[in-house]
Amino acid sequence: MMDLIKKAAKNGALLAPLAGISNLPFRLIARAQGCSLAYTEMISANGLVRKTAKTYEYLKTVSDDRPLGAQIFGADPQIMAEAARIVADTGIDLIDINMGCPVRKVIKAGAGAILMKDPALVARIVEAVKKAVKIPVTVKIRSGWSRSSINAVEIAKIVEENGADAITVHARTADQGYSGHADWKIIADVKKAVKIHVVGNGDIRHPQDAVRMLMETACDAVMVGRGALGNPWIFKGITNILTGSEVDYLPSLGQRLEMIEN
Repeated sequence: MMDLIKKAAKNGALLAPLAGISNLPFRLIARAQGCSLAYTEMISANGLVRKTAKTYEYLKTVSDDRPLGAQIFGADPQIMAEAARIVADTGIDLIDINMGCPVRKVIKAGAGAILMKDPALVARIVEAVKKAVKIPVTVKIRSGWSRSSINAVEIAKIVEENGADAITVHARTADQGYSGHADWKIIADVKKAVKIHVVGNGDIRHPQDAVRMLMETACDAVMVGRGALGNPWIFKGITNILTGSEVDYLPSLGQRLEMIEN
């Protein structure tokens, strides 16, 4: 069932779910440059269950936008399960549970990265979502809530025990937000602790960073987030370097203009 992750790892890099960024047009641009698996922006489970029209817009896709994962967020296991069923009914390929978002509005709702402070609730949410659908379920976490509470390994084990098919580790703590440096050692520790696929995320700004992460952490795949902003060609560069092709991947000015016009 995790052939999606295996294939993605072999063919290149994954595009992270970026709020306000990874909409359908951006995903298609990334895919055209070699992105092997993309995720929607994070989607409110409450919005899906309440059938909010704006929330359903995030699920819009086309045949060229595959394979596609939908990332959902929320704090109530049953609502998350119902939202997962709604997503699965659209034919999307996998569901990702957001347990890493540090944004205040999400945290205040008890969702995102604050879930890492409640391992028992993490277990209930993953179990409920996994039981609700037949498609793969993945989870995206942070290193921990803060530098004094690094618990990615503990959460990863709980996620695995409750049926998740893979886990993505953004190697920053929630209180870091998007500042400072990602501690890839956390990704390596998680990889050693679980048998499910581990996707590494954080500080991949150049194709060589992806290779270095794979070597240093032994993770199964890499996920690019902000490194793709203004530079979707990074996916081509990663594919090139992983397949032994030329590393030079940056487009000419004419090629950039062509993409803008299209």
